[in-house]
Amino acid sequence: MANVLIIEDEQLAAEKLSMFIRQLRPEWHIRDTLTTVADSVNWLSQNRTDLIFMDINLADGLCFKIFEQTPVEAPIIFTTAYDQYAIKAFKQNSLDYLLKPITAEDLKAGIEKFEKYRQNEVKIEEKIKQLLTMYSPADEFRKRILITYGGKSKSILIENVAYIYAFEKGVYLTSFDGQTFLTDDSLDLLEQTLNPKTFYRLNRKYLISIKAIGEIHKYSTRRLKVDLQPMPKFEAIVPAEKITSFKEWLNK
Repeated sequence: MANVLIIEDEQLAAEKLSMFIRQLRPEWHIRDTLTTVADSVNWLSQNRTDLIFMDINLADGLCFKIFEQTPVEAPIIFTTAYDQYAIKAFKQNSLDYLLKPITAEDLKAGIEKFEKYRQNEVKIEEKIKQLLTMYSPADEFRKRILITYGGKSKSILIENVAYIYAFEKGVYLTSFDGQTFLTDDSLDLLEQTLNPKTFYRLNRKYLISIKAIGEIHKYSTRRLKVDLQPMPKFEAIVPAEKITSFKEWLNK
């Protein structure tokens, strides 16, 4: 018997996961299904559970924000469509990392790892070390971004990306050769999956490559302006609260 919490913002994925759990372990109790970081923080601050199935990209942000706001003591089986989060996920109470679409066989293996963990047959620290050996540090950050143009799609290599910006309801990528494309990802997602040594979240609108930076000017008493190459559609402004971290990033 185990109490289970599901954190998943895709309804069909949550329903499929619940169905598999009930088929594989009918005696288990699914206590709740949550879809956002905010709801998860609130629930976990007031309740306890034996096991959490957790998606990474939730309705209001990445699940790692949960750990910043409340202690999470229960072991976690991550369920996601993105393999680039593996190392960051294993730094939490991770037992397994299942890539979507999840099969009954995948879930059964994850459940058995949890049951061995409960029986102290496998210590979670040892399991994390085993899982980490499957990923090299280079695998932590994505190599390409999928873009859309003229009803078609293709991948752009990260080294060709000058900056990414949000405009209205879209997120756009500008390459070093001056082309701009619509992307399928949010700025928050891209910020988490691109190498922070190369890309910096300048403000709510811009994520920039260090190779795209030209000159930096004093824009006002408390802000900076960054000249980007190629020239952007909108000014790239560093707000006062990010100036220190921006300068530290440039000095690394």
